[in-house]
Amino acid sequence: MPTLRDIRQRLKAIQNTKKITAAMKMVAAAKLRKVQERMLNFRPYAQRMESVLSNLAQTAERETHPLLVMRPRKTVEVIVITSDKGLCGAFNANLLRAATRHINNLQQEGFELSLSVVGRKARDYFRRRNFTIRNTWIGISGRVAYSDAQEIAADLIESYTNETIDEVTILFNEFKSLVAQQVTTIKLLPIGAIEEEEGTKEAPSILGGDYLYEPSRAGIFETLLPKYIEIQVFRSLLESSASEEAARMTAMENATKNCGELIDKVTLLANKVRQAAITKDLMDIVGGVEALK
Repeated sequence: MPTLRDIRQRLKAIQNTKKITAAMKMVAAAKLRKVQERMLNFRPYAQRMESVLSNLAQTAERETHPLLVMRPRKTVEVIVITSDKGLCGAFNANLLRAATRHINNLQQEGFELSLSVVGRKARDYFRRRNFTIRNTWIGISGRVAYSDAQEIAADLIESYTNETIDEVTILFNEFKSLVAQQVTTIKLLPIGAIEEEEGTKEAPSILGGDYLYEPSRAGIFETLLPKYIEIQVFRSLLESSASEEAARMTAMENATKNCGELIDKVTLLANKVRQAAITKDLMDIVGGVEALK
């Protein structure tokens, strides 16, 4: 049975842990408010951009721009967005399990896999499983900037136009609420895939009929399509960042509650051990008195 000194040391360690988890919860809550506001403000813009590009893709010829060209799928690029840090519950674990299933399905169907990751957790996870990672972006989690999305989008556009990859899929955690994050898969390239698979999710567009392109169709697509890729990547990064902070806040709240319950149990144990020691001392005193008689 542990001594009273050992129990008190354990109790002190739990109390210190509770202070740390409570502080981490407050920090996560403060970060969440900022990134959630950015994400909610950006969502309508990204969704409208997707709707417009879907309508334009329906009327445009595929050869108008390289990002509209739909080639036979041979090499599929999968981008997995995780966090750089842990202590956020099952945020990373759920996403990495879904990514592994998605990758296994692609390999079983006979496609060549090209893997890129955002975040240390994804990088370490796939390295341990001997996956070949084409590109890695670290340090984005917690401080998402549009320049990060531009860098990732430029890499994807270059690989797609050079025909190194034939399709791009992004996996990330989409923010639903403070206690719910949903693993989401988006087919980013080719642009035509949006029209076929996701266009039905949007309400009928007000942009109907033929379009007049000014200054030219090629010039407009040259500007809009790369911008669309940047916007969708940026939205994925914001969604993942908000989900991470919400998951961390929830995890730290649960950890703080568990510490409180554990403190009560350890305190009760300490009182029992202390009472047993006092009772033993009293019994020794009584026994000594009886011996003297």
